[in-house]
Amino acid sequence: MNVVAERQQALDVAVAVLQREDGRVLLAQRPAGKPWEGYWEFPGGKIESGEAVGQALARELHEELGVDPERVYPWVTQEYAYPEKCVRLHFYRVLAWHGQPHGREGQSMSWENPAAINIGPLLPANNKVLRALSLPSVYAITNAKKYGETEFMQRLKIALEKGVRLVQVREHDMPPEELESFARRVVAMAHDHGARVLINSDEALARRCGADGVHLNSKQLMQRKERPDMHLWVASCHDAAELAQAAALEADFVVLSPVLPTPTHPDAAGMGWEKFAGLVKDYPVPVYALGGMKRELLEAAMRHGAHGVSLLSGIW
Repeated sequence: MNVVAERQQALDVAVAVLQREDGRVLLAQRPAGKPWEGYWEFPGGKIESGEAVGQALARELHEELGVDPERVYPWVTQEYAYPEKCVRLHFYRVLAWHGQPHGREGQSMSWENPAAINIGPLLPANNKVLRALSLPSVYAITNAKKYGETEFMQRLKIALEKGVRLVQVREHDMPPEELESFARRVVAMAHDHGARVLINSDEALARRCGADGVHLNSKQLMQRKERPDMHLWVASCHDAAELAQAAALEADFVVLSPVLPTPTHPDAAGMGWEKFAGLVKDYPVPVYALGGMKRELLEAAMRHGAHGVSLLSGIW
């Protein structure tokens, strides 16, 4: 069967990731008598003909859990081929709701840490989703050029103590030996705080300094034939073609820019939120918005389909 035919026959499903303030997500066990009974999954169900995804999501949450969603954000859309059917799963993050979740169909439920699930078995379609949910909402980019290395390391320590958990080392003007020394210092400090570090553009440097992965620029992305052999790999994207390439190579996440004007490029208007939303609609991996971002724009970014925001000047 060709890809077009598979996509046409995929069953569209609305899926809710209910997430508490402590980061735990709600999983429910499929009741007896249903396919894959006893397996754990995110709540949701089939989208009926003529029904919008958001409507289906609200209906399923009310029917299954007795809750009505309040803060709902489009997230990722992934396809999975089970032996009996192919499903297209439209995941939405639900961060607030009315009512107390309870199994109206008699199903068991459990609030779980996405990075350390204690129940099972899980439906296989959920593995990538749980990995993506371990990503924080803020992706910080180093800026030693502005502050100098000594002051920047002080600012990094403060940011890590305040909860920053994902950092990209990007210092284009730093000489190679100085960059490696700097990267090693960033990795050591970040790991002491339970944070992960990605190195911009240089896989070899990422391995040498013990980083968690590499962040490819768009040119490197388009030249790749296969994904880098690293724990985490991500890419910068600016258009639909680059997004498609990153998805085909199964990037862990992407950064899409520029969204808004930035101080470094005041004449570049940026794509704006509507174009951003159009580009990431039904995209299979998490997307961070970059360009003119501030912490207070996180809500807007999520409303338009972003996983989070990437910050250069707005974080330190």
